[in-house]
Amino acid sequence: MSQPVLLIDDEPSIRLAITQTLGLAGIGVTTFATMEESLSYVHVDFRGVVITDVRLPGRSGLELLGTIMQVDRELPVVLLTGHGDVGMAVDAMRAGAYDFLEKPYRAEDLVAVVQRGLEKRRLVVENRRLRRAIASTAPVPPLLGEDPATVQLRHFIASIGASGADVLLVGETGTGKEVVARHLHAADGRSGPFVAINCAAVPETLFESEMFGHEAGAFSGAIKRRIGKFELARGGSVFLDEVESLPLTMQAKLLRVLQERTMERIGGNESIVLDCRVIAASKVDLLDESRAQRFREDLYYRIATVTARIPSLRERSSDIPLLFARFVQDACIRYGRRIPDWTAAQMASWQAQPWRGNVRELKAFAERHVLGIGEVLPTVAGDALSLPRQVDIFERRLIRESLGRCGGNVALASERLGIPRKTLYDKIKRHGIVMQDDESDGS
Repeated sequence: MSQPVLLIDDEPSIRLAITQTLGLAGIGVTTFATMEESLSYVHVDFRGVVITDVRLPGRSGLELLGTIMQVDRELPVVLLTGHGDVGMAVDAMRAGAYDFLEKPYRAEDLVAVVQRGLEKRRLVVENRRLRRAIASTAPVPPLLGEDPATVQLRHFIASIGASGADVLLVGETGTGKEVVARHLHAADGRSGPFVAINCAAVPETLFESEMFGHEAGAFSGAIKRRIGKFELARGGSVFLDEVESLPLTMQAKLLRVLQERTMERIGGNESIVLDCRVIAASKVDLLDESRAQRFREDLYYRIATVTARIPSLRERSSDIPLLFARFVQDACIRYGRRIPDWTAAQMASWQAQPWRGNVRELKAFAERHVLGIGEVLPTVAGDALSLPRQVDIFERRLIRESLGRCGGNVALASERLGIPRKTLYDKIKRHGIVMQDDESDGS
């Protein structure tokens, strides 16, 4: 039997007929002869539909409708009416009734109305649950996952967050560098805002004005004073995303301000103290960029007081099921859709994908899945689920989990896995598993 139906009608023969009709359609029914008997079953989490005769002994079905609308206006109420009650039913529809059926009605019409009402109710209850789940989380997007790399990242935030130290985050596009930056800002506990700047989107001619502000009349078009991003972030954090995209001339201006921790608005003489934490992010190795003379080495050492590498989604594929489920929930709320199904085989296939766009790509895919657009995915040489590929994925995950449980001690992990230490090192290298600074060979 599917979701329940509450049926209120004082005629036993009608209760029996409706129960049998809906029962044949796989729909369970709980029956009552009076309105009073049914009220204890009506609540905001009730997952079914109410069917009531308009005319009941004592109190009418319209009174029941009014009571239900006070409890939950989105609970579907279907009215059963006689020929002379159609006008009354139309008024009831305006008052919030879901639908009405005029006696005598066809069995298939009754089943169709109830099935539509049940589906509507299921969506309402499901969306409310999802909204409660989302509302219960912190305003900062959660850093989801239990993969050792994710756990290590949370430990980094916990240990560095409150220090106020400037931080450089390095990771591929879409790995969640801004999410990590927001967590660092939240852990700092200061009252100022989090101000994000996409360095790739700031024109060189507007760089100083955007970053440091200007006074009225400082240049043509400067009609009034403008407060720059660094000043807006007073008491908080500035997030410099894609910092590697800054031209060398802009890098020099940024370096001067970061060294002196003071700045002046364009056209002004007032020295303004730089009272904010600086969190920079890059998708490339800035030391390599400095060797290629595309990034100032002195600026690198200025912003890289502390450096953290954000792992790619490929490196924490065991987090994909949890991340995907969360993104699906968010998308269902946004688009008003029901939660779609997926199989274990589908999830295994998704975990085998390269995800070049990382978490951002996974989120976009989850939204397409909710919308029913189809699976537009990157492929792994056309054999994402081939046996060698599955063995590689399983072996890599097993090694990472074992290293995590052993605190990064390779000797202990090799002993528990039952393989020589050199073999384990070879596999770590082949799978591209990144060893943390505190991991050792135990020797």
